[in-house]
Amino acid sequence: MRTTHILLLCILGNALIASVICNSGIGPDDCCFTPYPRRLNKKLISSYYFTDHRCPMAGAILITKNGRHICVDPGLPWVVNIMKSVDQSTF
Repeated sequence: MRTTHILLLCILGNALIASVICNSGIGPDDCCFTPYPRRLNKKLISSYYFTDHRCPMAGAILITKNGRHICVDPGLPWVVNIMKSVDQSTF
């Protein structure tokens, strides 16, 4: 009877420790899972950044002038145009 209690206590302790270790893992903060499907006006975009390389899908986050973050596919021609325009306006 005592060995089953000790075994159950060990299993419970292991489960609690595993959940704490998993929740404190270091991973990417911003990842794109569904990119924005429509074109955006480049006059509305103030800056951009790329998602972390550990994300499952490559993405770019466009930041609008009112502070919204919009995930887009960085390989699309209109996104490349917007990024070039932002880069030129910052110089």
